[in-house]
Amino acid sequence: MTDFPDIIRSPLSQRFTEDGVTVQVEIYRVDGTEGWTLELIDEEGGSTVWQDSFATDAEAFAEFTDGVEQLGLAKLIDPDEDDLATVH
Repeated sequence: MTDFPDIIRSPLSQRFTEDGVTVQVEIYRVDGTEGWTLELIDEEGGSTVWQDSFATDAEAFAEFTDGVEQLGLAKLIDPDEDDLATVH
């Protein structure tokens, strides 16, 4: 039997809605490791995960809010090819 590591979920994780689009913002890390992961889960269960990790959960959340401000939530979870280089 394999033991799975504990996942530490940030208190900054939350549901977020903009212009009729809702996502679950998940910020988490594996217990005993450095770096926080930022993941957005849309209403259909699709997942957008940032490739780079963040030093703190606050930095991960700031990346999310900056992305929403710059691109909008819909583009953040379904970017055009031009947006891919600037997002995640």
